Amino acid sequence: MINEIYFKNFPKLESERLILRKLKLTDASDVQLIRSDERVMIYMDAERQMTTQHSESFISNKLKMYEERTGIFWAIIEKSTNTFIGDFAFFKMDKKNSRAEIGYTLKPEFWGKGFMKEVMINIFNFGFSDLNLHSLEANINPGNENSRTILTKMGFQKEAYFRENYYYNRDYLDSEIYSLLKSEFKNKKSKE
Repeated sequence: MINEIYFKNFPKLESERLILRKLKLTDASDVQLIRSDERVMIYMDAERQMTTQHSESFISNKLKMYEERTGIFWAIIEKSTNTFIGDFAFFKMDKKNSRAEIGYTLKPEFWGKGFMKEVMINIFNFGFSDLNLHSLEANINPGNENSRTILTKMGFQKEAYFRENYYYNRDYLDSEIYSLLKSEFKNKKSKE
């Protein structure tokens, strides 16, 4: 069972270069900057956030998700400059089966520098050890090579390829589903 204590006090996490804290409405301009950038959104299959108000509504929904105990949404802050560089979420939390889906964004200028790997190691350790998750799921657009690469580096395995299962922007799109088990993550971490 998922450890509910982390829905009473938000789990702020920290790694060598990053602080992972609760998303706030005051982060809306940073969220909007990322979620309107075509380089980030090209494979996200979600509406571009072209206004700060749109991002405020998005953040409000994520804060509600936490209050309803169905997800946790972190802001990724680069420590040395206190800069908002992205976000990471556990959502669609399945308490009965101790499973959560993941979602994430990162500003393009921080790509390829190991930040997302650092985020994932930190958050997955928390998710498996403290939150008591058994497995994680990632649903990506098959064209998203960057996501596929980081997921497989972290030990995720492809579980399914769904053809035209997702309707977005007047088109039916394919989806790839990846998963990571707690036992696989422990084994991966012990080998590094």
